[in-house]
Amino acid sequence: MVRNQDNSVCDANCPSRQVLDLIADKWTAIIIYRLSKGTKRYSELQREIGGISQKMLTQTLRNLERDGIVSRKVYPVVPPMVEYSLTALGTTLTEPLSTLCRWAENHIPEVEAARSRYDNSDR
Repeated sequence: MVRNQDNSVCDANCPSRQVLDLIADKWTAIIIYRLSKGTKRYSELQREIGGISQKMLTQTLRNLERDGIVSRKVYPVVPPMVEYSLTALGTTLTEPLSTLCRWAENHIPEVEAARSRYDNSDR
């Protein structure tokens, strides 16, 4: 049976939808972007990503590791040292995310103008 590709991601049980849900959350794209610049320690990520809580950073990194997007390397030193990097699979996300970032940067004025019109309308 051939599935309609346009509707498959609309199905809550579709594997593609589950992956898109992961990528589309608040922090995932930012973490992938930071890791696309190279291997980072946990504290570096937390310092570089403004506004992320320790809980959310840990949870997001675990989800990305579980899905094969990020690898975690623990060094046997005191205090413990952990580094995170993109896997080969994770690296394949850098181009589409870069395209999305460029789109956002290019269209910030239009989005801000639309927000202003909406906020100032008689709704």
